[in-house]
Amino acid sequence: MTVIPNRFYFRMAYPCRYQRAIPRIDGEELLDLPPDCLIHNFAAMDGQTNFAEVRLGWNEFGLGVQVDVRGKESAPQGRPDRPRGSDGITIWIDTRSDRTGHRATRFCHQFHLLAAGAGENQDEPMFVQTRINRALEDAPEFRGNVPIRRLARTGGYRLEAFLPAEALHGFDPDEQPRWGFFYAVHDLELGEQTLSLSAEFPFAEDPSLWATLELVK
Repeated sequence: MTVIPNRFYFRMAYPCRYQRAIPRIDGEELLDLPPDCLIHNFAAMDGQTNFAEVRLGWNEFGLGVQVDVRGKESAPQGRPDRPRGSDGITIWIDTRSDRTGHRATRFCHQFHLLAAGAGENQDEPMFVQTRINRALEDAPEFRGNVPIRRLARTGGYRLEAFLPAEALHGFDPDEQPRWGFFYAVHDLELGEQTLSLSAEFPFAEDPSLWATLELVK
């Protein structure tokens, strides 16, 4: 029998803080988001511990996503044809945050940021966009460039990416500052860490299960 997580009883709204200076042009870091950009998933409420920290920041040019993974012993592995079976993070975004329908609309996006899978040796990070199962209408496929970097850390890595505004259909922070949002960090060694619900729930295709992300300045 599926046990409903304690976190599911709360309708969470997470602040996504304005970051003027992203993406960075110079230096090793693409984002280097500060601690107040952390998205808390309150795992302790369900007796869980995290192996990753997820931070978000936004500005008029798009959305920055930063993931720090700790506790790994081997190098990240990735395959673009199996993005959720690779090391990295999948994020779901609804730029309209309707939160009432159970099927995705053209404003709902599924993005995979993989820690590996690109390059000649398939050891470079990459961006993958896929369709959402059972969607009423698919979001437009983004064919432009998504800056993404992986930085080595002791016992893990940092993955940073900047999703341009053009990749987010319906991006309009002034008129639509509240988005639907969910994430799942997947790791072949460490398992899966989500914003709240486990894979027993259909969060990958049901936007009504997502939380709210508030773009704030």
